[in-house]
Amino acid sequence: MRDRLSAALKEALKGKETLKVSTLRLILAAAKDREIALRGEDKALTGEDILQLMQKMIRQRQESAAIYEAAGRLDLSTQEREEVKIIEQFLPVQMNDDEIHSACQKIVSGLEAPGLKDMGRIMNTLKDQYAGQMDFKKASAEVKALLQ
Repeated sequence: MRDRLSAALKEALKGKETLKVSTLRLILAAAKDREIALRGEDKALTGEDILQLMQKMIRQRQESAAIYEAAGRLDLSTQEREEVKIIEQFLPVQMNDDEIHSACQKIVSGLEAPGLKDMGRIMNTLKDQYAGQMDFKKASAEVKALLQ
């Protein structure tokens, strides 16, 4: 994943795509920071970790864009949304709401989870099986609704 991001950065530099260059540098810097933090725990940075980082960056940019729109700063909102599009190019295809619902139902029934106390186990299973493919905030709400 890191090689793919680095190659895209080189290409963006050659094409003089300033927004793409800055966004890719942010992703690579965040990955480097995460890698440094994991050194203390004697763990290595995986492709899954980078996917989670990028999903977090997308959520942050979507929240920022909404705040900018509410404040009337459409120029900054547009920039945030463009960064989201750039980051999404490197993520696997995201599941829609129906696919999230069916995946959550499958895991809940497969683990025979009777109540909310099993939510952590269910979410960990979802993250293992669908890393980078689903919005886990939506999945969490779906699992909670299924368990109640």
